[in-house]
Amino acid sequence: MTDQQTPPNPLDAAAAAQAAAAAHATPDAAPQADAGQRLAELEAKVAELNDAHLRAKAEAENARRRADEEVAKARKYAVESFAESLLPVRDSLEAAIANTPESADPKLLEGVHATLRQLVSALERHKVVTINPPAATKFDPHQHQAISMVPADQESNTIVAVLQKGYLIADRVLRPALVTVAAPK
Repeated sequence: MTDQQTPPNPLDAAAAAQAAAAAHATPDAAPQADAGQRLAELEAKVAELNDAHLRAKAEAENARRRADEEVAKARKYAVESFAESLLPVRDSLEAAIANTPESADPKLLEGVHATLRQLVSALERHKVVTINPPAATKFDPHQHQAISMVPADQESNTIVAVLQKGYLIADRVLRPALVTVAAPK
């Protein structure tokens, strides 16, 4: 009794290889399709996240820019309400000087002048500028407030007289100048 093995049949080996290939072909095709679909999904997700990142970055930059602008405006106009409350004081000091009788104490008048100079200097340091247009200046509704229209020997819609000075702070009107305007002829 010899141990002899029979040689493999080449037809059986080919059939076994074909069966194995068929068995592996079906599962391999499905994972490749799944992998392609998964890759497309992941690429779409990356594009979506990249878009969201860029939008968030732009929003943060816009918020930073708006905050910087607000801080700049706050610095520029910080004294606006305080300056506005001092304007009647300046008007009163100027009226006191203009209406001072000849018999007034010269030292008192000099004190009023000194106080007015200090107030004017303080307002100018904070960029408060006077709006006091000369006669015949074209009426500007952004800086002037017309109180009345009067007949005058000058071009219509020009300033005849200033009743109360106006003021600007930086480039913003703090108080418009009260004026009378020449009526149309």
